[in-house]
Amino acid sequence: MNAPATLFHPAWHAELELAYARLGDTTRPVTRCHLGPLRVQKHLYAEGPQVCQHIVVHPPGGIAGGDTLKLGIHAGDDSWAQLTSPGAAKWYRASCAATQHLDIRIGPGATLEWLPQETIVYAGAQTELTTRIDLEADARLFYWDVVALGRPASGERFDDGYFAAALDIRRDGQRLWHERQRVAGNDRLLDSPIGLAGHPVMATLIASGQIEAALLDACRAIPCQGRGNLTQLPGLVIARCLAHEALHARAWLIELWRRLRPALLGREAVPPRIWST
Repeated sequence: MNAPATLFHPAWHAELELAYARLGDTTRPVTRCHLGPLRVQKHLYAEGPQVCQHIVVHPPGGIAGGDTLKLGIHAGDDSWAQLTSPGAAKWYRASCAATQHLDIRIGPGATLEWLPQETIVYAGAQTELTTRIDLEADARLFYWDVVALGRPASGERFDDGYFAAALDIRRDGQRLWHERQRVAGNDRLLDSPIGLAGHPVMATLIASGQIEAALLDACRAIPCQGRGNLTQLPGLVIARCLAHEALHARAWLIELWRRLRPALLGREAVPPRIWST
């Protein structure tokens, strides 16, 4: 009797390189290179020519074992780029690791907003994320991420696999922020009161700059369907949230962005239309 055929699922390698430059009063994309299934749609100017918005698209719709994603983003001097995504990034159950490497460089006088929609890590996924952000001189950053472990809406608990992430932020080579986390399926951290306390969704917001005490208090007063708070550190505003649904965490981050963007970046918050579709 012949042995049953083994199904082979080829891994996909995808790369995206983006660069932006300020030309007169307009931020223009000057580099847009992609390899494999990772790209951006047409650049948009919903706020006028100063802010170039791109929607990062991963056409397969999900990341499987062995897949690798590499993104390199450079905001040149005095440019302003805002990047988001059309929907949730899904990391599927796998027998080997899938990885994403995000490398962001922001030049003097430039602003970059990294505002993707949520990341859903299926039970059994082996997910590894690495992010490095380099700020030069007075560069400005607004960054967030929302991670759902398992699929809360479907009642799926994160009982197998693992999620690992590392984030490093530096200004002129000096480290401002560094964190590493690893959560394994059925880890006691998922339910511990000093861990996720039964919340399958965790979110982080990091923005460069300082805010006044009154604004910090106003942001802390924003209702959160879960547990959320803000901290002002030297040169960085940090917000954390634990929630039972990704939509609740994202809604809280958006309200913070609405309050913080005018104070830290000098522009009113105009939500990308893709968030409403």
